[in-house]
Amino acid sequence: MITVHHLNNSRSQRVLWLLEELGVPYEVKRYERDAKTMLAPPELLAVHPLGKSPVVVADGTVLAESGAIVEYLVDHYGGGRLIPAAGKPERLRYTYWLHYAEGSAMPPLLLKLVFDRVANGPIPWPISVVARRIASTVQDNFIRPQLKRHFDYIEAELAAHTWFAGEEFTAADVQMSFPLEAAAFRAVVDSGRPRSIDFLQRIHARPAYQRALERGGSYAY
Repeated sequence: MITVHHLNNSRSQRVLWLLEELGVPYEVKRYERDAKTMLAPPELLAVHPLGKSPVVVADGTVLAESGAIVEYLVDHYGGGRLIPAAGKPERLRYTYWLHYAEGSAMPPLLLKLVFDRVANGPIPWPISVVARRIASTVQDNFIRPQLKRHFDYIEAELAAHTWFAGEEFTAADVQMSFPLEAAAFRAVVDSGRPRSIDFLQRIHARPAYQRALERGGSYAY
């Protein structure tokens, strides 16, 4: 039996979704973020030294990192499903988007989250004046241009292909769901990027996605 150590409002939601798409039995061990810090609870440290989620225990092996988990589950339980055949151009696109999700798309989104908190968080005066000026400068000169570049690129790719790897739904779409959902929540993806909105609507309508929400609980950013 596969055990998913599932943290609320985290990347582990897409692991549940992938398992539902594959039709693989699994159990969920739930953890809740600290309401003030939004950090994972210390109990996760007993599962993996970094104390983060997702963490999956499969076949006696502890697996962390979303991309590694996706690759393992597809390789061991997919039976050729949700991955293009080796040697096809779609296979290279699949591998690219599987790693692009965390390697390229998520860093500027995380920076936006951090600097939004600096700009809007409770900081004593006069430190707040300097902190917010720095946050605004970083947002204007780096974060917003990077987000525009990446999500314009994603929009163009979704205009050229039905799914990220090509015309068939794959695990790369599961992996890419998190940055797109995070971007939609933070108003980076909106009506000005209709292909990205359409992608989100299509994945949300998938029965496996909905079953994963039932197993994982409410999901927000």
